Amino acid sequence: MRKEQKALRISLFGVVFFVALALGFAVYTGSDAILFDGIYSLVSFATALLTIKVAKLAERPDDDNFHFGYTTLEPTLNLFKSLITIVVCVYAAVEALQRFLTGGTEAEYGWAVVYGLLATSGCFIVAMLLRKYGRDSRSDLVNVESKAWFVDALLSASVLLGFIFAWTISKSSYAHYAPYVDPLLLMIIVALALPIPGKIFLNSLREVIVMAPPPDVVDEIGERLIPTLAHVPHDLIEYRVNKRGRNTYLLVHVLVSDEFELHSIEKLDDIRRKSSAQMKEWNPEIVMDVLFVKDKTLIY
Repeated sequence: MRKEQKALRISLFGVVFFVALALGFAVYTGSDAILFDGIYSLVSFATALLTIKVAKLAERPDDDNFHFGYTTLEPTLNLFKSLITIVVCVYAAVEALQRFLTGGTEAEYGWAVVYGLLATSGCFIVAMLLRKYGRDSRSDLVNVESKAWFVDALLSASVLLGFIFAWTISKSSYAHYAPYVDPLLLMIIVALALPIPGKIFLNSLREVIVMAPPPDVVDEIGERLIPTLAHVPHDLIEYRVNKRGRNTYLLVHVLVSDEFELHSIEKLDDIRRKSSAQMKEWNPEIVMDVLFVKDKTLIY
């Protein structure tokens, strides 16, 4: 949790810095592409504040209002953040298209190149830091923040390459084409950026509407789970998976065979305890309920 909070503070401070940097350069250079980069960072700043709040809530145990804990807020926040990003990107693309069709935008491309160098290197550094913290803390919130910074780094890199090109042609006989570079560049940036928040939106939507994780994730869980219950005489082991933020919930039904002998409830508790311990050793965020049944109709 400490690593998660530290990563989110890094993200917040980074956003504040890059918002100021982008808006300052946008005013000085007159570039819509840099302005969009700043607005994107500003949106990230607003959602970063929410992310820190939700991360603290997710640490709370369940209560009368949230019977399964507060981790269900995480996919809801990620869904909201990705949706806002998509809306901002689409709006920027429409604006860029209109400017392109009306003659383009004049900009100070030399200083824009300087901005591109600073922003690209800075965003990639923050994205890599958050990726490391996200991997260490196993936090979906930090992982989504890392992806958001990676998108921002791609935006800045695209801005940099475009401005180098625009600055080059502005010094040539094709200078009259230079104003078209800024809106064209912005449309290219949006096309590059949209798939990442789009994927986050779809993954978060799966969790919000309680869909199962992707088949490869479910299959891997099954490969880990079945051996932990293999010693129990059974005819079938049925499991259902639901990912809620950082937690992965398993509902496991063990259809015991005729050879299964129950001497005490403590024996069932021991089976559950050992199976859960082995699964948590693989993934500490696993939450399991194991039910033993003899009647198959109770499973389906």
